Amino acid sequence: MSQSEHIIRLLSGAYDLHVHVWPDLVERSVDDVTLAHQFSTVGWRGFALKSHYFPTVERAKVVSAVVPGVDVIGTIALNHTVGGFNPVAVDIAGRAGARIVWLPTVDASNESPEKQKARGAAHLPFWARIQEEVRAQGIQPTSLSVLDERGQVRDDVKACLELIRQYKMVLATGHLARDEIFAVVETAREIGVDRVIVTHALFPSQALSIADQVRLAEMGAVIEHCYTTFYTSKCDWKQLFDAIHAVGPERTLLSTDLGQKTNPGIVDGLMDYAARLLAASVPEADVRKMLVDNPARLISL
Repeated sequence: MSQSEHIIRLLSGAYDLHVHVWPDLVERSVDDVTLAHQFSTVGWRGFALKSHYFPTVERAKVVSAVVPGVDVIGTIALNHTVGGFNPVAVDIAGRAGARIVWLPTVDASNESPEKQKARGAAHLPFWARIQEEVRAQGIQPTSLSVLDERGQVRDDVKACLELIRQYKMVLATGHLARDEIFAVVETAREIGVDRVIVTHALFPSQALSIADQVRLAEMGAVIEHCYTTFYTSKCDWKQLFDAIHAVGPERTLLSTDLGQKTNPGIVDGLMDYAARLLAASVPEADVRKMLVDNPARLISL
């Protein structure tokens, strides 16, 4: 058996809870139906459709119907296109069957041009051009922070968290800054949200220390690491392996964040992710836990 065949079998039933595919405002390498057929071919279970701009739950249901046996997951990101911290949008998404709610991504205060410049980002993300064009039209509202002027979690954010709890959806922290992440994870725990993902913890706009990741995992969160963060050299692979060792595979989620035309395909990316973990002596059982078992547990109904 070749290594590729071995990895395909090892990842039988895998989920990727963080992909960006066509249709989208940003050009993508694959459309959602084609990706579903690719997953069906290799025997993987499903993926979450992430859009920075639109709820994807209706689209996910259509794709799942077109490709039976593949679980395509609907989501919503709380950016300005859905009204930001909009409890009505969260409620409707929950009623429709969305299973992941991301806090602000492209509209997060942590992703403002000033913050990106301060981080010294050499290559801005693809979506930054759209944000710049919207700002140039004078219609861009202020950036979104989960904290109010007193440094406390906003009431409308708490209302959204309560609905996430009610509909048993997964809360993902999006592109929030470190202090925001800690505040919202603590508030979510108090409200009773029992499924929380710290989104791409080593991505430059988060860049959480290993100590921070351990603490957040102790608070009940699952720490996500995305393939693109390391493949594109935004962070080195050793930091990933160190983080997995410190946090433990039980509280670690691995996703790709793929779909960009300049990066590998999503199936190839998942396979390369697993291959690199195995080459770093991560046990097969732990690879499967982080790529198959943990995502399935998080989005189970």
